[in-house]
Amino acid sequence: MTQSREQIVARVTDALKGDAGRVAVRGARKVDACGVQDHFWLTAADGVIVATGTDDEAFESACRSIGLDPADETAIIDAAGQLITPGYVDIHAHGAWEHSFDDGPEGIDIARAGHAVHGTTRQVLSLITNPIDVICANLKNVRAKMDERPDVLGAHLEGPFLALARKGAHDPECLKDPVPELVDELLGAADGCIRQITIAPELPHGISAIKQFTKAGVVPAVGHCDADYETAKAGAGIMTHMFNAMNGLHHRKPGPIPAAVEDPRVTIELINDGFHVQDPMVKLGFEFAPHRTAFVTDAMAATDCPDGPYKLGALDVNVVDGHARLVSNGAIAGSTLLLEVAVQRAVNELGISPVDAVEAATLAPARAFGYDKPNAVTGAPLGLLAPGYAADLLLTDPSSWTVNQVWCAGRKLK
Repeated sequence: MTQSREQIVARVTDALKGDAGRVAVRGARKVDACGVQDHFWLTAADGVIVATGTDDEAFESACRSIGLDPADETAIIDAAGQLITPGYVDIHAHGAWEHSFDDGPEGIDIARAGHAVHGTTRQVLSLITNPIDVICANLKNVRAKMDERPDVLGAHLEGPFLALARKGAHDPECLKDPVPELVDELLGAADGCIRQITIAPELPHGISAIKQFTKAGVVPAVGHCDADYETAKAGAGIMTHMFNAMNGLHHRKPGPIPAAVEDPRVTIELINDGFHVQDPMVKLGFEFAPHRTAFVTDAMAATDCPDGPYKLGALDVNVVDGHARLVSNGAIAGSTLLLEVAVQRAVNELGISPVDAVEAATLAPARAFGYDKPNAVTGAPLGLLAPGYAADLLLTDPSSWTVNQVWCAGRKLK
């Protein structure tokens, strides 16, 4: 029986608030940033991968070590040749299923379920430009959700410290210069939940704000900017959706893109939907920074929904053929992309290797915040299928790359 979206949201939310179970999968084809391995198996307990391998006898022993009977077909998952990958990690998305992450606790639950059932097991919740008091309230909602469920990694502030000339779909009335007092106000409201913040470094207090956020443990991101090459070398750790809302490549005016590509510390976001960035530039951009390019969705409320009218913050948006634009001026207003689709496109349409495509949706975004190592937010590291890593698992069709089953920290979501 097909479940309604309300039932799916309830199931996903309840599962994430529950205890992690024991998981044993065999007969899979493993794909992660370390490579491809056939006849792969793994076991997991308490939300963490315990053992992996390819030997049948070792699998039986590994099952018994976590209290599962390897002969019990109801307890063991036979992947039957499906792909097994780490769960996808989206570090820049605004919503799905008609809700935004700015829409309060219920909106977060609904939008997260929309991404979770398509394989995004962890997500940084992007908040749109709003009045400062509204942003502070939304940050508190994200902070509370982090305490309730393991899939919410924290918040990304895309605004209000953006260049007016590169504002995209952000409300110009709410844009601000990042003076120290405003930075302190946001940090105080967040209580440690801000993971990244997009800043135009050329703003009067842009460079000082980057230093202020960095000192507080936030990763600054260069984006929605008019910065030149030298200004863009400001110490940011992320480039917000490369190519979009910034100066393009020019042979006499290099701009921010080469500044990010040259710096090995910078993770580069890329929206692989063929619309924000057309395919030739996706392929070119993907080669700029091997192992540092992270697929992101920039997904808004219309994601996985029909075309029609929607909201982005207080602004009216119309979605036609899956493409979101502001009603007021036609500016692109986020995407309706899922990471599942970004990976599908990379492998099946662009010819990117499965290993590289999966890395861009798993290990690369996790590494942007140090989540590829043990840490205080996720506990176990993310991004690989190896002992000690979080039991974030996807079973995926090997030809279509459609996600069939999903676990987050050992909790079955689909």
